[in-house]
Amino acid sequence: MKLQAEQINPYEGDTRGKTSQVREMFDSIAPAYDFMNRAMTLGVDRSWRRKAVETAAQDSPVRILDLATGTADLAIALARRLPMAKVDGADLSERMIEAGQAKIEKAGLERQITLQVADGLHLPMADNTFDCVTIAYGIRNFASMLDGYREIRRVLRPGGRVVVLELSTPVNPVALGLYHIYTRTLIPLVGRMLSHDRRAYSYLPESVRAVAQGSEMTSLMNEAGFHDATFNRLTFGACTIYTATKPA
Repeated sequence: MKLQAEQINPYEGDTRGKTSQVREMFDSIAPAYDFMNRAMTLGVDRSWRRKAVETAAQDSPVRILDLATGTADLAIALARRLPMAKVDGADLSERMIEAGQAKIEKAGLERQITLQVADGLHLPMADNTFDCVTIAYGIRNFASMLDGYREIRRVLRPGGRVVVLELSTPVNPVALGLYHIYTRTLIPLVGRMLSHDRRAYSYLPESVRAVAQGSEMTSLMNEAGFHDATFNRLTFGACTIYTATKPA
């Protein structure tokens, strides 16, 4: 049975599968993506990313896969925090990878970070390769989150950790009311103006509202074969960090 978020697609009435639609959407919004990330979160995404990096760095991983890497913000932050680590980034969207590669070259991190276009449900990496897998704002876009977690588990070494940074709906009633106004009106309006994709920035808040959150997400991670799944809500619950470990 499909989860609620898996039934929401970027383009209504499009008969293609979710993976194809998500790829097209991110190709379309790639030029505006970084700006819209800042605008959608009022700049707080930087502190969320730092928290995710510190969480991933706790085990001092030396091989990291940043899945749904987008324009490589998290991959770059991981490389700077862990200069001895090798970071692989993978994303469905070729245009997002191109934007990320330009940022990596500007940062002088080409030797430490390698990007490639890849489907998170069918990764071209060998079993038991990585010490840590990270994914920021991407798990809700998977056609099957359970299969995605199983694929992450496959490429993790025994004892390795997955760190998921994902948008969520605030648990504070006042913050929730403001969040609904902001995500249902301002974000779609500004997104259409800046990205020229009329649907993308309506889909994104819809997918956040629909994605498994809190204990529902950790239950999904456990179902995929992880242990010790936990979650930590940030900024009144507007974002959540999930972690889990592959059994040794």
